[in-house]
Parts: sequence; C-alpha cells; structure tokens
Amino acid sequence: MTEPARPSPTAAPAASASRAPLPFDRGHTDDLMAFLAASPSPYHAVANAAERLEKAGFRQVAETDAWDGTSGGKYVLRGGAIVAWYVPEGAAPHTPFRIVGAHTDSPNLRVKPLPDSGAHGWRQVAVEIYGGPLLNSWLDRDLGIAGRLTLRDGSTRLVNVDRPLLRVPQLAIHLDRSVTADGLKLDKQRHMQPVWGLGGDVRDGDLIAFLEETAGIPAGEVTGWDLMTHSVEPPAYLGRDRELLAGPRMDNLLSVHAGTAALAAVAASSSQPASIPVLAAFDHEENGSQSDTGADGPLLGNVLERSVFARGGSYEDRARAFAGTVCLSSDTGHAVHPNYAERHDPTHHPRVNGGPILKVNVNNRYATDGSGRAEFTAACEAADVPFQSFVSNNSMPCGTTIGPITAARHGIRTVDIGVAILSMHSVRELCGADDPFLLANALTAFLER
Repeated sequence: MTEPARPSPTAAPAASASRAPLPFDRGHTDDLMAFLAASPSPYHAVANAAERLEKAGFRQVAETDAWDGTSGGKYVLRGGAIVAWYVPEGAAPHTPFRIVGAHTDSPNLRVKPLPDSGAHGWRQVAVEIYGGPLLNSWLDRDLGIAGRLTLRDGSTRLVNVDRPLLRVPQLAIHLDRSVTADGLKLDKQRHMQPVWGLGGDVRDGDLIAFLEETAGIPAGEVTGWDLMTHSVEPPAYLGRDRELLAGPRMDNLLSVHAGTAALAAVAASSSQPASIPVLAAFDHEENGSQSDTGADGPLLGNVLERSVFARGGSYEDRARAFAGTVCLSSDTGHAVHPNYAERHDPTHHPRVNGGPILKVNVNNRYATDGSGRAEFTAACEAADVPFQSFVSNNSMPCGTTIGPITAARHGIRTVDIGVAILSMHSVRELCGADDPFLLANALTAFLER
C-alpha cells in the first residue's frame, strides 16, 4: 500500500545544487522495517547485511584463505559480526580507512544449555538474561525463537520460528496488590521463564528436537545452539501522521542497516572515494564487547592490517593508514522523554526526527572530542542533514558504546553518533520515521569524504 503524503517539518533541507540528490529517502525506512523483521538474532542480521552487500557486488573472503590486493568490495563473516570494506582502484597500501562501527546484538532472553523445564503442568523453556533488557517489556508478549544451530559436522544453520511460540505470563494483580503501591518487582531467575505448552513430564531434548524438525535437520544432528527469543509483532509506523517508527532491536540494527546501505551506495558511486570505506558491525556490545566477535576483540584490527598487507604494504604503511583513519561509532541514544524530561541534561534535548545525534562525554564514555565534532559536522553539511548534540545529565550515569573501545584498542580517531530513540532496551523501541534515512545520508557523506 502506498503511504499517504504527510508533512515533515523536521526533514533534511533540500540538497544543494552542487550536490547530487541524496541516495536515501522514506523508502530507506520501509526497508529498515523489513530488515528488523528478518533479523531476530545477530546471526540473521549479518546474513541479511551480507546479502545486501552481495547484491552491490561485494564478495565474501575467508579468514583462513590468503587475501589478494585487488580492488572492489569484500567482507568477512564471523559468528554474529561482519566487517566489510571497499578498496577503490589504485588505492595505495597506506590509504586510510573511514569506518562506520555498530553492533548487532540487543538485550533479550537467551536459551540455556538445558532448555527443557516446567512445573505444575506447564512446559517451559529455561532462559538466561542477556544484556540489560527492560524486563517488564517482555511480559505478556508473543515470542518466537531464533538463532544458530551447530551440527555434528561443525556446520551451522540459522533457524527462526517467527510465530507465537512462547510467553512470559505476568502475575495477575489480584495475586499481588502491592504492585500498585510498590511497583513491579521481577526476579530474573524465577519470574522470567516463558511457557510454551502443557504437559506433566518434562522431556529433555524436546525444544531442540522441535527446532530440528522446523529447520529440516535430521533428528539428533544438532549438538550446539545459540538461541534467543524475540517479539513476533512486526515493526510499524505509529502516530496520527505516521511520523514515528516502533519496532524491535533498533538498538542497534538501525545503525547496522544504515551503515550497510551507506557502504553499498559509496561502492556503487561513479566517483571513487579517497579513503577505504568500512562497515564493522560487532556482536556482544550489550555485555562488554569482550569476545572474538566483539569490538574489544582482534577482528577489526586483523581485517584492516590484512587489507594493508594484501596490497603490498609494510608495517610503516599500516601505521600511516591507521593514523589517518576515522571511525563513526553509530549507536542509538536517548531522545528527550516527555514524561521524564528532568532525567535529561536541561540544555541538551535531542528530539526525534531532528537528525542524528553527536554523543559527547568528557569522561570518555563516548569517544567524541572537538576534532570529532568537526568531522561529523562536515559530513552532515555535505549531506544537508541536520544533527543534534547529546550529553547526559550530570546526576545520571552515562552509558557507553564501542567508540572508546575502538579508539583505545586500535589508536583510531573515533566519534560517537547515532539516532535518538525512546524505550531503549525495551522489547519494542521508538524512533522518528525520518531519522533512519537522515543517518544513512550522513554516513554516506562521511564514507565518501
């Protein structure tokens, strides 16, 4: 169905006459909705990003193979992470990189090693809390299950049961009147185990057998799994004028999608970029990034170094390339909340549909400094995209991102940015419907520079 026209007072200004039309418009947001729905796990997210890059001419390279120095688009997949880059024709070994960093994981409920449980005639799935979800938002939701299955031969298969399968039922108010006075209090172990059926006997192996059947895998072939729950409610436009977007996992698949689109657009451009544009989307940001697929692991550094050496570079070329490299760490941030405005800094109130936000914290919870602000300003001006500034209220602890980790681990100048949202870490988050394509346009201009 074609969406009716609507006013957009906060849309980006028209492109200047000296610049080609911006590559992304409201269709980008429509595509984001499809990407969110198709990416219930980090493994699905990187597979979908890779599929989009393949269509743009990129090819996958294996970390176990020798790499060549040919030009063009390439990418590496490792678990729930992807690093993709485009080498322009004639790029020197010391050519610097321009990186868009993001993460693929979101807080959720993840399946335990012994998943089959239950009590009092209910069959349940044992789950562990991943990251820092707003637990109440997972109550009374129709949940599916998705992730990665590992087979006896070491191969992996993606699985996605995208229908109402599980539910974490909330206790009726009649059985706990204290919630009206004291608020809802949830025990992560006792109160967050979902039900998925009825039966007096708990049978070990039931869940995995069900997933084997669903994925068309012979019984008994699955020996490992990385599984998680997700809300099956699809993303949707919201509001009288449909100027808002509600959906799951926008922290931080919104940035992964925008970075993928921007990298593909730059690779398809008739003008070759002066630097090597890169997308680095990591797993495990929500629990500290310390893994072989996290930002605190060696993946990004290995890829960048091997790219330099594959083009005949030396350690000196690697040092020169890294010294000229800039990374935009793109992650969602906090829009001013109309019901809790006092929780925000009184002079910094990012608004949805006001353009991407520049995130600043002088205690290095974000990596942005003055030169980084100038870098992002230049990209937004080139794209004719408005942007806003975010700092935390001094009385509130500040979150962090992959930005400081990337800067410290690789010695790369890094700037923290993102899109302002409400309900961060909820099973369903809320942003402005214009902000995703404004971000994508800013990222494209950054990678082109």
